[in-house]
Amino acid sequence: MMIKALDYFASLVQQDDSIPLFEAALAIAQDVDPQLDLAAVQAEVDRFAAKLERRFAPDASNVQKLRLLNHFFYHELGFAGNINNYYDPDNSYLHRVIRTRRGIPISLAVLYMELAQQIGLNVKGISFPGHFLMKLSVQSGDIVLDPFNGMSLSKEDLEERLEPYFEQQDYPAHIPLASYLHAAHPRDILVRMLRNLKALFVEHTRWQRVLGVQQRLVILLPDEITERRDRGLAYANLECPQAALQDLEAYLAERPHASDAELLRNRLPELREASRRLN
Repeated sequence: MMIKALDYFASLVQQDDSIPLFEAALAIAQDVDPQLDLAAVQAEVDRFAAKLERRFAPDASNVQKLRLLNHFFYHELGFAGNINNYYDPDNSYLHRVIRTRRGIPISLAVLYMELAQQIGLNVKGISFPGHFLMKLSVQSGDIVLDPFNGMSLSKEDLEERLEPYFEQQDYPAHIPLASYLHAAHPRDILVRMLRNLKALFVEHTRWQRVLGVQQRLVILLPDEITERRDRGLAYANLECPQAALQDLEAYLAERPHASDAELLRNRLPELREASRRLN
């Protein structure tokens, strides 16, 4: 089942210009619920959108549609940020977010954007530092929204949210605010969702879950050799030495002078011996 699920995911993310974000994000949940009926979940979201669309006047503006969508999503359906259990992995699995009506900013945004798209609103995700955001471009400019609660954010709000990051080298203060508000590509959104899960599972040493996440990250980022390294480490922790060797040797071949190269080379003899014992 896992191989089929990964093949399906790979088929969804193959073409950069046609990744169905909601479908691919939903498919991540097959790692925890292999029998998940993806079509049934999609149909539930389609019903939400159809119910909302019936309320629009024929000449409704995008701003009016956005206002109605916000009320429908956060007040009628009751979606909100999971403040009480923010680091629960369930917050990243869309079928569970739909069931509990609780999530983290990026999962709520993916669901919100799917509904928006179905009613003709081109809401985009923003990979803002620390907290995923959304935006809708209208004639007067961009409306930037917090997926946690649907609140519209002003320029001052956004600058205030950036301030803590300016002390980090990755976020130099001289870069204009607009540079942080570019629309995120679906591939980047999926990567961010998976890396959120990866951080949680590594922290709690849930290596089978880490492996599931890594399989998808390798599919999404085939040229990012560090993801193969991390998959190799997951395999090693799951006592799959042959698979671990393949990934770690590939990493060392491409990055022989990496800061962790010596540490990884020191693990190879033990993995080779374990592999020989299996044979």
